Amino acid sequence: MDKIISLAKRRGFIFPGSEIYGGLAGTWDYGPLGVLLQHNVKELWWRMFIDARDDMYPMDAAIFMNPKAWEASGHVAGFADPLADGTKFNVMFKTSVGAGEEALTAYLRPETAGGMFVNFKNVMDSMHPKLPFGLGQIGKAFRNEIAPRDFIFRQREFKQMEVEYFVKPSEWENAFEEWRTLMHRYADEVGIVKDKLHELEVPSEERAHYSKRTIDFEFEYPFGRKELWGLAYRTDFDLSAHQKMSGVELMYTDEETGEKLTPHVIEPSLGVDRTILAILVSAYCEDEMGGEGRTYLALPS
Repeated sequence: MDKIISLAKRRGFIFPGSEIYGGLAGTWDYGPLGVLLQHNVKELWWRMFIDARDDMYPMDAAIFMNPKAWEASGHVAGFADPLADGTKFNVMFKTSVGAGEEALTAYLRPETAGGMFVNFKNVMDSMHPKLPFGLGQIGKAFRNEIAPRDFIFRQREFKQMEVEYFVKPSEWENAFEEWRTLMHRYADEVGIVKDKLHELEVPSEERAHYSKRTIDFEFEYPFGRKELWGLAYRTDFDLSAHQKMSGVELMYTDEETGEKLTPHVIEPSLGVDRTILAILVSAYCEDEMGGEGRTYLALPS
């Protein structure tokens, strides 16, 4: 791993955050070539997951949201990691919006999904989509990780490429397989070595509170086989929870039949930074030329 970190810095891909001041754990800055690589990763995802489909609608939701949204989603009560003494530590960054006595407690979003769920009604009212359809966005998320580590794998500030795909409850399995296939296609296109990519069917006791089925796409990083992406069947958890908390109806009404239902959700979630790290690992090469050793990246064109 140290060789990849060194090469990434030397070649202008990724630098330690605020390095001249000794750095800050869990922060990394993308240099000139890193920005270009990141752009290509995001552009390919956008082309395959959004532009190539006629059932997808792009979003760009705000980082700050009314804190009630995070209460509804379960993040305020349950988004925590265990500390060494056995206590729980909520990994959401808390801040204040406004000044003085009127200041409102707010959070930096820990995922991009929430902003799409709370805009479900707006998209329904403005675009009049028919099921199945999805919302997709690329954006930053923030988690106050207790121990950020392994280069850009686990950071406190990171970028996500996420889709929330709304389906009829009876059709979730077909949609799940469709997105599963597309994720494998994306891995091939972006240059991730097939032999290092694996699927893990996450057991019920280890799944997130909102998920009825989750597949982790794992990659063989130098520090072990770890989660690269996730594909989750979130059922109607999110829309039902936000409907209950907000008092606003978040249901789908078929304009032709009048059928009313709460859609279920399939979520393919891909991290930009973990994708880039998997690409760097896949592309890293060592050989000899003219009797001298050399290291380089064999990146896909």
